[in-house]
Amino acid sequence: MSVSITCTSLAYAWPDGTPVFEGLDIAFGPGRTGLVGVNGSGKSTLLKLIAGELAPVDGTVRVAGPVGHLPQNVTLDTGLRVDEALDIAAKRAALHAIEAGDVSEEHFETVGDDWDVEERALATLGELGLGHIELDRTIGEVSGGESVLLRLAALLLRRPDVLLLDEPTNNLDLYARRRLYAAVESWSGVLVVVSHDRELLDLVDQIADLRSGEVTWYGGNFSAYEEALATEQEAAERMVRVAEADLKKQKRELTDAHVKLARRRRYAQKMYDTKREPRAVMKLKKRSAEVSAGKHRIMHEEKLTEARERLDEAVEAVRDDDEIRVDLPYTAVPLGREVLMLLDLEMAYGARVAGGLDLRGPERIALIGRNGAGKTTLLRTIAGELEPVSGEARVHVPLRFLPQRLDVLDGELSVAENVARFAPGATNNRVRARLARFLFRGARADQPAATLSGGERFRATLAALMLAEPAPQLLMLDEPTNNLDMASVRQLTTALESYEGALIVASHDLPFLESIGITRWLLMEEGELREITPEAVGYPA
Repeated sequence: MSVSITCTSLAYAWPDGTPVFEGLDIAFGPGRTGLVGVNGSGKSTLLKLIAGELAPVDGTVRVAGPVGHLPQNVTLDTGLRVDEALDIAAKRAALHAIEAGDVSEEHFETVGDDWDVEERALATLGELGLGHIELDRTIGEVSGGESVLLRLAALLLRRPDVLLLDEPTNNLDLYARRRLYAAVESWSGVLVVVSHDRELLDLVDQIADLRSGEVTWYGGNFSAYEEALATEQEAAERMVRVAEADLKKQKRELTDAHVKLARRRRYAQKMYDTKREPRAVMKLKKRSAEVSAGKHRIMHEEKLTEARERLDEAVEAVRDDDEIRVDLPYTAVPLGREVLMLLDLEMAYGARVAGGLDLRGPERIALIGRNGAGKTTLLRTIAGELEPVSGEARVHVPLRFLPQRLDVLDGELSVAENVARFAPGATNNRVRARLARFLFRGARADQPAATLSGGERFRATLAALMLAEPAPQLLMLDEPTNNLDMASVRQLTTALESYEGALIVASHDLPFLESIGITRWLLMEEGELREITPEAVGYPA
């Protein structure tokens, strides 16, 4: 029997009772499936239900074969050794004991049939670009991106039949992404991946679109899905126009029916009043005319009702996904205006900017480099969160910094209260009006920040940054597209296109960087910052 995942009549609700799924039926067979949908549609929840990390309220989940799940937020104890993170420490110790001459039965039981576990571990690390990491090193010595790949390596070593990946390229540099792409391409079992990474989704065999608790399937990769969706939407919008025209026609015909009915009534009454025929005959004619006209009117009313229903169905088929509406404040910076100056800057953790670096006018700088190269350290130093070891970082305009970890919100305060902290002069109505543009309407604005999903936390943090006073003329963003759905990435791109201030964006998302009109590319490599040409952006694999 082929390995598969089957969810039948699946139901799940949030702790407050809000339903996520009700009666969901879905099955995944062999091959690579991209699971897409807007933030909050339940993609991560579905993977956790399949992995057995959550229990459904109703329905069943059946998985044929062992499951490996890479969650969206990978956290590993920094004190763990690499072999412990890979879950092979006990087998390694038993193997080494046997090699040293200890033939205790417990060692053979621990090893089982897995005599090549150490070789397999080193080979798997090598395939993921982690060949330089020794098994006895600690997790604290590896970068965040490397820890994601380590977690993936641990899953692959278990040889699962089903692999579930939730936003696996978040925080991965280009080098690490390529390694992950290769692992996905070579996967031969059942793979379900949730991602906003177009390159990754273009490696899948089919797309499952999760929307309003239902799944629609599309054959092919993400590019094919977008083409099919565009065709569907064109047809749906065309059907709306046809239905609207039909509705107008039925309204006209109903009006005409009412006019004819009124005329017949007036004619019948006139004939009755003038007594041109016997009274009984005229009563019969009058009643017959009213019945005929009434049937005519009822027929047109039914047609009008049907036309309205067809229009409602046509409108329902047109997607109108909620998207954040980021209206950035007017923040123009004149050409040549000095915005930022770095002078012989040496920072924490060994990163530095030799000589100097100037940012003038509304320049748009992309800050790229491998995980752990020092990009976040540079941004935090410019923002004043870290003191430089030596040298200076001078900022000459109002600055706002959106950090990668989105840790500027107070988890105990509501979303509205958090935003109000950044703009103490703003009225409650103004705060809530702004939050509505970020999809926090009504009670959603009153939910504690600690309960927010990754995408919701981004929206709340961005809202706080945009409403803060004074408005930023230098905007610094650290991996802003992590945890965002495609629609929100597009909306953020549109907002940044209209932003007239200076911009520094640290990101591994090249399509996003290219879409926002980057004017300078800076590469942080081996602790040093240098300017590169756009052609050199794809740093060595």
